[in-house]
Amino acid sequence: MKVEETKLNGVLIITPDVFGDDRGYFFESYSERKFLENGLFLDFVQDNVSYSRNGTIRGLHYQVGEFAQGKLCQVLSGRVIDVAVDIRFGSPTFGEHVAVELSGENHRQIWIPPGFAHGFSVLSDTALFSYKCTAYYSKRDERAILYNDPELRIDWKVNASAVSEKDLQGKAFKDIGKDFLYSE
Repeated sequence: MKVEETKLNGVLIITPDVFGDDRGYFFESYSERKFLENGLFLDFVQDNVSYSRNGTIRGLHYQVGEFAQGKLCQVLSGRVIDVAVDIRFGSPTFGEHVAVELSGENHRQIWIPPGFAHGFSVLSDTALFSYKCTAYYSKRDERAILYNDPELRIDWKVNASAVSEKDLQGKAFKDIGKDFLYSE
């Protein structure tokens, strides 16, 4: 497994070892042992799967307080642009984002720890998106930033044709609460 750092401290791109032959391929999408060997001490409590069509944008989501979530994201089929935004006040990269293509072909994953908002857009006809969470879903603690906030300058690589009403009601980035403070 290959682990790459991004410009956002804590956000990582993970590429598993894939073993293929004329039958297809095999890879471990998660191995606690391999993650521990790479310094990733994670405790997952919930797995989620979403199915979306081309032009869908989901996000930018995060949870606060005791239900702040870290997410290990991957695409099982299709292609997406996956985005993490630093929302840790005081961080040298506050308000910056990283975007990575995840697909059923490249098998890459992105680890997004608490303190980052997350979203993705669907590039292919459809996409099957899977993610592991370090905290349970909590409606009371969920938050959303408007996906097309001009301050964030995110290129979703699609014309947004499907965005939920909840996501359309997301806050402007400048109005988010100081729920996460940066510490080295």
